Amino acid sequence: QVQLVESGGGLVQAGGSLRLSCVASGRTLSNYAMAWFRQAPGKERDIVAAISRSGGSTYYADSVKGRFTISRDNAKNTVYLQMNSLKPEDTAVYYCAAKITYNSGRTYLTQYEYDYWGQGTQVTVSS
Repeated sequence: QVQLVESGGGLVQAGGSLRLSCVASGRTLSNYAMAWFRQAPGKERDIVAAISRSGGSTYYADSVKGRFTISRDNAKNTVYLQMNSLKPEDTAVYYCAAKITYNSGRTYLTQYEYDYWGQGTQVTVSS
C-alpha cells in the first residue's frame, strides 16, 4: 500500500501562484500513474491534471491548460502541481491520486480508476 500526503495549499490572491506537492511513502511511485483532482463545495470531484508512469505524457483539463503544470520526481517520490495565474474558480480541495499500472505511457482521467488518494489540501483564491 502507498500513502499519499499533499501539501502547499493556502490562501492566495487572484493572479498569484502556488505549488502543490504530493509525497508518497510505503512504495515507490515508479510503477504508478498519477493525477490531481479537485472538488469545490457542492461540486463533483473533477480531473485537473494527469501524468503517465514514465512522465512522458500529460493531460490537463481545459480550465487549467496553460496555467497549471504537473510533474514528477521519482527519486524524491513526489508529484507536483505548479499553479500559476490563479482564479477564484480554482478554489477547491485538491487531491493527489495514484494508479498502479504496467502501461508506461497512458494517462488516466477518471477518479474511479485510481487506487490511492491523499487527504487533500485546501486552495483558496481571493478576488
